[in-house]
Amino acid sequence: MPFSFAFRPRIADALRGYDRDRAVRDLGAGATVGIVALPLAMAFAIASGLTPQAGLWTAIIAGLLISLLGGSHVQIGGPAGAFIVIVYGIVERYGVANLLIATAGAGVLLFAMGLLRLGRLVRYVPVSIVIGFTNGIALLIAASQIKDWLGLEIEKMPADFFAQLRTLGAHIDSFNPYAFGLGIACFAGLLLWPRLWSARSPVQRALDLPGLDRASEVGARIPGPIVALVTLTALASLLQFPVETIGSRFGSIPRGVPPFALPEFSWETVKLLFSPMLTIAALGAIESLLCARVADQVSGLPRHDPNQELMAQGVANFVVPFFGGMPATGTIARTVTNIRAGGTTPVAGVVHALTLALIVLLAAPLALLVPLSVLAGILFFVAWNMGEWREFAHLRRHPTDYRLKLLGTFALTVVFDLTVAVQVGLLAACLMFIHKMSALFNVERTGPDDGRMHYSLYGSLFFGATARIDPILDAVEHGPDGPQVVLDAQHLVHMDSSGLDTLRQLHKAVAQKGGTLRLDNLHEQPRELIEQAGFAQELGIAG
Repeated sequence: MPFSFAFRPRIADALRGYDRDRAVRDLGAGATVGIVALPLAMAFAIASGLTPQAGLWTAIIAGLLISLLGGSHVQIGGPAGAFIVIVYGIVERYGVANLLIATAGAGVLLFAMGLLRLGRLVRYVPVSIVIGFTNGIALLIAASQIKDWLGLEIEKMPADFFAQLRTLGAHIDSFNPYAFGLGIACFAGLLLWPRLWSARSPVQRALDLPGLDRASEVGARIPGPIVALVTLTALASLLQFPVETIGSRFGSIPRGVPPFALPEFSWETVKLLFSPMLTIAALGAIESLLCARVADQVSGLPRHDPNQELMAQGVANFVVPFFGGMPATGTIARTVTNIRAGGTTPVAGVVHALTLALIVLLAAPLALLVPLSVLAGILFFVAWNMGEWREFAHLRRHPTDYRLKLLGTFALTVVFDLTVAVQVGLLAACLMFIHKMSALFNVERTGPDDGRMHYSLYGSLFFGATARIDPILDAVEHGPDGPQVVLDAQHLVHMDSSGLDTLRQLHKAVAQKGGTLRLDNLHEQPRELIEQAGFAQELGIAG
């Protein structure tokens, strides 16, 4: 297939026939998602070791660019919980300035992936590996929030999981019951909020008042994180709870747009940061395209363009570091919120970014009162929803290789990091696939008893299956002179260069004994390979 550069954002198609009804729905959905994004953006940035404004302006700038340039109708981009562990580790090891360079470099890699039309390759990542590292990241997010949830007085948390546990245990004597109570109330409230407004709720059935259905509909549309943020912040402020807040840790949040600044750049730094760049790009690609697939299924709208989505993610991640931002990707929670609120085009994503910008510019000082334990409760809820915990209980239903990949990726993500986990997981998946495919190739002794050695080949003769030709070699080498070997390739569907080399070795062994080798019933692919390599002339079957 010839290469062709195609850059066509989905918004260009979505605006055809755009009418007032869709505009109203997109405006309402965008405003709703913008409000939902406010606490999440701050929480993700703080948990990543950055300032709240880094998360807020990433959600605004990256969210705007991804909606304007992306390949999905309804995907919402911004900072994501999956990046928390990665970003925190990069900040601790390399510093914030180098995080900006790594993020911009990851943006270049993402754009190149889309440009080279590699978007569909993400689908080849086994689901067991995705679940393994997703659950691992969810556990690490929860562990990183224990400090603020318990109100412990720890100046700086390490990035390593076991070091975090040791640090938490060493400072448990600074436990703050007020912070713990706010965190528990936040998490419990987020769990109960959707159930409170459902038709089957005991509260709904007990009240049974006129107009209650309308109130339930309105209540269900109010985002739970905003309710938790406002009510618990007001409670802590009015009762003057002795808890750490955004203001006490970070000071003020600037209202204006962050100044454009170029991070100090050198090729030596880029080479040093290549592994973090690769990690950010890989996770961003996987998260954004998985999110886009979920959006396609939930919304029922035309399928997304994975290559266009990767290019949009690349542009967004290249731009946000110049404004002090963090890595961005597609976000499942905000995307699903957008769909359920009525969003149908990328206009809703643009409105989400503008709504969030308006809130930051007008009401930034109010965020200073938010207790960090409330944000910890929100992130606990994010981690709870992110993890597919039932998969652990259902492991016995799956084959051994599935279990090994899932548990191995999960353990490596927690003990080491995501890069190691994905690399080892993919390597294990490839090795297991090779083993399974090699087991499908078979050689059987067949044919009439006419003094010749007849064999039938079944399956794919590739590098992982060449050892199964060894019995034929042994029979030739230890048999009488002048062997006549006939290979029936009627059921040989594929052969690679290693398989071809094995047949050449067999032909050489047969020739040395003064015999002949014949291949019958070749399919198109093996025949083309044999002819292109010149082996057909050696066998005397040219043409």
